[in-house]
Amino acid sequence: MDFRKLLMIGLVLIAFSVTSALAVEGGNPRKGKYLFKKNCKTCHTSNSEVGAVTPLSKTMAQWDRMFKKNNHPGDAWQDFSEQDLLDINHFLYDHAIDSDQPETCG
Repeated sequence: MDFRKLLMIGLVLIAFSVTSALAVEGGNPRKGKYLFKKNCKTCHTSNSEVGAVTPLSKTMAQWDRMFKKNNHPGDAWQDFSEQDLLDINHFLYDHAIDSDQPETCG
């Protein structure tokens, strides 16, 4: 194999491992959408302090960081199980502004 082919294979493997490391695993995005619409969307409207929050509000990496750091002000997340938060994170991640399937959560 020539050097260019090896380099190309290496770059593809690196790109795959980086995107895989960011992906949310173990969450159910369908359940996450339901939970988000039922519990989160009521406060995160265009009339709220923070404005409307939808999956398009952040990139995939930003959603992951927010959930990994448990970075939600107040105690809004205290009633959610770890699995619920993982499901919501998965939904938001899958439909973030830079995802293959951006969605507003309409």
